[in-house]
Amino acid sequence: MTQTSSERPAPYTCTLPCGMRVICAPSATDVVYCGIAVDAGTRDELDDENGLAHFCEHLTFKGTHRRRSWHILNRMECVGGDLNAYTGKEETIYYSAFMKEHFARAADLLTDIVLGSTYPQTEMDKEVEVVIDEIESYNDSPAELIFDDFENLIFNGHPLGRSILGEASRLREFRSEDVSRFTERLYRPDRMVFFVYGNIRPEDVCREITRALKRVEASLPSRHLSEPPHTGCGSHTGRIPVPAYRPQEITLHKDTHQAHVMIGTRAYSAQDPRHLSLYLLNNILGGPGMNSRLNLSLREKNGLVYTVESSMTTYTDTGMWNVYFGCDPHDVARCRRLVLKELKRLADAPLTEKALEAAKRQIKGQIGISYDSFESVALSMGKTFLHYDRARDIQRLYNKIDALTAKDLHAVARELFRTENLTFLTYR
Repeated sequence: MTQTSSERPAPYTCTLPCGMRVICAPSATDVVYCGIAVDAGTRDELDDENGLAHFCEHLTFKGTHRRRSWHILNRMECVGGDLNAYTGKEETIYYSAFMKEHFARAADLLTDIVLGSTYPQTEMDKEVEVVIDEIESYNDSPAELIFDDFENLIFNGHPLGRSILGEASRLREFRSEDVSRFTERLYRPDRMVFFVYGNIRPEDVCREITRALKRVEASLPSRHLSEPPHTGCGSHTGRIPVPAYRPQEITLHKDTHQAHVMIGTRAYSAQDPRHLSLYLLNNILGGPGMNSRLNLSLREKNGLVYTVESSMTTYTDTGMWNVYFGCDPHDVARCRRLVLKELKRLADAPLTEKALEAAKRQIKGQIGISYDSFESVALSMGKTFLHYDRARDIQRLYNKIDALTAKDLHAVARELFRTENLTFLTYR
């Protein structure tokens, strides 16, 4: 029988002497998901470091003081587990999935690669070509590339608007010492969360992590992980505030067969209570459901697009909301009008109670289904605890959604969906 959210015990949390925070939540399966979330992403790069956070993520698998690249890759796979990572704008997360009897192995490996990597130049010279292939593949896809260009417009050249992948010419210039400087500055235990989602006792978790940290420290020539955190080295230290938002309208000629269009604006941080109203509005407009207003208008009724979607992104101190669609170049103006018409409908009048309740029911169902993915739950738990020092509580989220009123949503729609507040970017 599956546990309901109200039956789930609260996660165990603690802070180790080195400053690393630990969060451990039980699950009803013997498969364990765990990882290390690092408070370091593209936003934390210096001006001459663009692409380094993501490049560092790749290189973290290429050798430590204790292990060569092959030993790292084989360590979890030889017991049927896996090892993965991703880089975001405000975090980098390394994680593994495995059967619970292999937790000590996973804890040892994760702490070793995150805190003990050597970033050998020979491996960098090979891996840079892999990342450049990734960049070129991305550049060949205007439907993906336009999101980066749009985010840069929304954040007016701020580091949040930078491409996570960086530029090929700059990546080829990075040396092992550049990566080491980046990680020494940002890959500190007091900027990390070790998260565990699985059927393991918290005391066993803390014991194995402590042992793993001691083994890493013993392998390091000059780093002392057991020391108390440096003053002022906590989360988000030194991040540049975002500049004031100014709407723009830009058309770029890319010689694409299809026109690609984005419409959007600066929005709310995850801490802003208004972000939940936008979350619901976004789902109504262009969420994953085929019954979204934009899909019904542009695709089902008029047959103008194959894909139309809206999305929102929240960061620790700001956010973004946008609509994307691709269409025949001759249909751009008409599609724009239809999008703006739907935005105006929401800004002009509050939702009816019937429409509001239907929207709440739909999004709560989507959230519930997403919580059926152990990997998704684990990663969300690690990221939330890293940035906000709290565990994500699905029942608390449901309660907040239930409390939203038509007036709440209408106020957000009136603020964000005004045409004069929107940025437009078109690829032709």
